[in-house]
Amino acid sequence: MSKERSVLVTGATGQQGGAVARALVARGHRVRAICRRPESDSARRLAAAGVEVVAGDLDDAWSVTQAASGVDTMFLMGNSYEAGTDAETRQGITAANAAKAAGIGHLIYSSVADADRKTGIPHFDSKFLVEQHIAGLGVPYTISAPVAFMENTVAPWAIDALRQGVYAAALPSGRVLQQICLADIGAFVAALAERRERVFGRRFDIAGDELSGEDQVKILSEVLGRPIGYQELPIAAMRQQSEDAALMYEWFDRTGYDADIASLRGDFPDVGWHRYADWARGFDWSVLNKAGG
Repeated sequence: MSKERSVLVTGATGQQGGAVARALVARGHRVRAICRRPESDSARRLAAAGVEVVAGDLDDAWSVTQAASGVDTMFLMGNSYEAGTDAETRQGITAANAAKAAGIGHLIYSSVADADRKTGIPHFDSKFLVEQHIAGLGVPYTISAPVAFMENTVAPWAIDALRQGVYAAALPSGRVLQQICLADIGAFVAALAERRERVFGRRFDIAGDELSGEDQVKILSEVLGRPIGYQELPIAAMRQQSEDAALMYEWFDRTGYDADIASLRGDFPDVGWHRYADWARGFDWSVLNKAGG
């Protein structure tokens, strides 16, 4: 076991931050979570799992500095879907400045793969602005940049169609897309916290698998024991819902992620790295039986 770290985790009541908190606790590290509502059910579950929960807001530099006091590592992430891209950048910069003021010894920022490639996708660009700010702060930092989540298979916008036997996405059925599961993101961040000096100043695009929509429905059909079909959604329909998402899917089709999966598996074997089939076999599919998700 590596030296025990004390880590402040932002976003811990959400999917990605929660996965990071769980992975750190599982590996014997001390975890503190900053939450806007420490009295919420999700925050109470964190506390029950051994996480120290403190009140704070990424827009409030003082509260972040206070929360970061006495810890040696900080995991920082934003949420453009909840806050908007401008707010995500503002909050990320504010929180990074607060981490520096608190004397954090290692700042791990969660961005998105290829955000440093001028994609023109708003929620990629908003994260890269935070990356650039962190790089100029003079604090030891590492960038963790995941690709698309495997859990998007059961996201609110996808699960109703899946209940009807359809996996739908705004990509041709044969287009390959890199994906990663939340558990691997958490384990990777924990590995970064443990490696510390060996990963300072580095940026990692991380993925666990790459497969097409056709591949996904074959796996889902096998795991669920019933036929799942693929439906290509028109990009115009997606654009009516979100220009940001439409630009992202157009980029997926035109360029796509290119994380070096083989190198990640070789360099970070302790992460575990799930293939999509591994994730699907381990997922609790009873969620499909719950009306309304």
